[in-house]
Amino acid sequence: MKDGLKRIISGLAIPELGRISPYRPGKPIDELKRDLGIRNITKMASNENPFGPSPLALKALKSSLKKIYLYPDGNCFELKKKLSERSGLKPENFIIGNGSNEIIELVVRAFIRSGDEVIIGDPSFVVYKTTTTLTGGKVISVPLKGFLYDIDKMLKTITDRTKLIIIGNPNNPTGTIVASRDIRRLLNSLPEKSICIFDEAYREFVTNRDYPGELEFMDRLKPVLIMRTFSKAYGLAGLRIGYGISDESLIDCLNRIRQPFNVNHLAQIAASAALDDKKHLRKTIKNNNAGMKFIKDSASKLGLNTIDSQANFILIELPCDGEIAFKELLKRGIIVRSMGEYSLKNYIRLTIGLPAENRRFVKELKDILKRLN
Repeated sequence: MKDGLKRIISGLAIPELGRISPYRPGKPIDELKRDLGIRNITKMASNENPFGPSPLALKALKSSLKKIYLYPDGNCFELKKKLSERSGLKPENFIIGNGSNEIIELVVRAFIRSGDEVIIGDPSFVVYKTTTTLTGGKVISVPLKGFLYDIDKMLKTITDRTKLIIIGNPNNPTGTIVASRDIRRLLNSLPEKSICIFDEAYREFVTNRDYPGELEFMDRLKPVLIMRTFSKAYGLAGLRIGYGISDESLIDCLNRIRQPFNVNHLAQIAASAALDDKKHLRKTIKNNNAGMKFIKDSASKLGLNTIDSQANFILIELPCDGEIAFKELLKRGIIVRSMGEYSLKNYIRLTIGLPAENRRFVKELKDILKRLN
């Protein structure tokens, strides 16, 4: 009976679903507690802020709870106003989404038809590929070169069907960046009918001076969309809120297909308050810089290679399958991300945590490697 129903549903589903694997998020803390009976859990897998949300955001949330019976502001007026004031752009240059993931989906739905091409780096954030595939678009994956975007190769792959080029900057899962000069070169060579998307989910953590300045390329006569999020440095991953920045005409296209109340009231309130908490942001960045140095130095002492990351996570190359280390760390209550699904079999991705969490990870990894040898 169930097999028959499964065949019926499979026959009804769009064929593109067969080419997509479900997204595999980091293992939740509560699930690990239930499965393994471990109480002391350290989650270092999903690039969340180890300090949690801003105190100002929490205060704003508490004062807004009585209003959740009302529909949210469908235009996110107050948040757009604040973003506008900080950037010097107009509110019409912004679109707010249910996480920056929704912005990606809106762009693909608005501009990609069957057979249109989307150029991405490989590996990069898996949502770029899945959203394109669902629309019938053709994904052109350009392998990274030394863990960096190969801009020359990307330019060579552009055809008259190329609609989007998506650059994760910093890139997930590598943490590497594309420097200003290379982005300038890319945009100078980009056909007018192609849109360049810059996913800047981790921009607050960047320390490299070659990284593009604030909205550096917005004034060019080329279609550009910049995506940002409140999930990482601002610690609001659970509320799902991000935003896009672009020309008014492109934003207008996205608003035409956006759901009327796509961003909930509490997310809007928390994001607006988080923007005001500069102290919390400074503390977050300071902790990340110190933690990144500690992890790199510790890995080096263990004879391990790391990839130069400008995000709040780092790739660590191991002398064994990353899945083995992932499972061993899991048994000890530490959740990291194995990278086999990104064709990085011997790597794990580690989110930078608090000092005690970073020390615990290094101690346990050292013991695991010793036992494996």
